[in-house]
Amino acid sequence: MTHKKTLAGLALCVAGLAACDADTGADMSSIAAAPSIQEQACLAGVSNETNNGEVTVLSNEFSEANSLVMIGVGPDRAPWRCLVSNDGVVAEISSATDEGAL
Repeated sequence: MTHKKTLAGLALCVAGLAACDADTGADMSSIAAAPSIQEQACLAGVSNETNNGEVTVLSNEFSEANSLVMIGVGPDRAPWRCLVSNDGVVAEISSATDEGAL
């Protein structure tokens, strides 16, 4: 069991998570998965487009052509659409709010 914890801890360290301690005894299921390459690309792209660093992934719909990643911006998590290839190249970023209603 300790061997499994150590392997899981090392995998998290390799993934680039800060303050990683391989032998904490913590329940690994409570740790959120690292963002995928598509999510990372969209988080960066939407953050740059909106000039707002407070971004979070709302959802991710995989497709063989381009995946759709929905990103929330700011404290209200204003929705933004991001179309991204499966190798992380952003194809399109657009606001998902009904701006005519604003």
